[in-house]
Amino acid sequence: MIVVTTGTNETPFDRLVTAGGMLAGEERVVIQHGSSRLRPSGVELVDFLAFDELAELVAEARVVVTHAGVGSVMLALSRGKVPIVLPRLAAFGEAVDDHQATFGRRIAMAGLVCVVEDPGSLIAAVHDPAPAAVAGFGEGHRGALHVELEEVIGTRGMRATATA
Repeated sequence: MIVVTTGTNETPFDRLVTAGGMLAGEERVVIQHGSSRLRPSGVELVDFLAFDELAELVAEARVVVTHAGVGSVMLALSRGKVPIVLPRLAAFGEAVDDHQATFGRRIAMAGLVCVVEDPGSLIAAVHDPAPAAVAGFGEGHRGALHVELEEVIGTRGMRATATA
């Protein structure tokens, strides 16, 4: 099964929903489309899922495709998946800025995700023989993600300042 999730953002993410729809016929595809307006055929569509329901689908999935949101990435990693991420971009009105592109690229360098910046490349990424799972989201992964988050959002040194 392939799970595609746009996250809980109120802004439509039609590029991801369209790309997910291109996977129809491959195997079971479940798309959590959120506020996106598109409804591709040949896939299972849900607007939003309770966290536990989404977590169960992610755990069962062979592949997880998501936006580059921290919560969605962490959910996939916590269920042993290396997610394929398509960042939301400001140029398409999907986000206020390109922070997801920056975050996605940084955590891809740490080996935590596979970034797809062109939706047309999603099918190839889904079939890439690269590892599709991690052996648990252990302390090493948490540490790598923590470092990347600090770098991306610029929080290094804030704890020392806040506690001083």
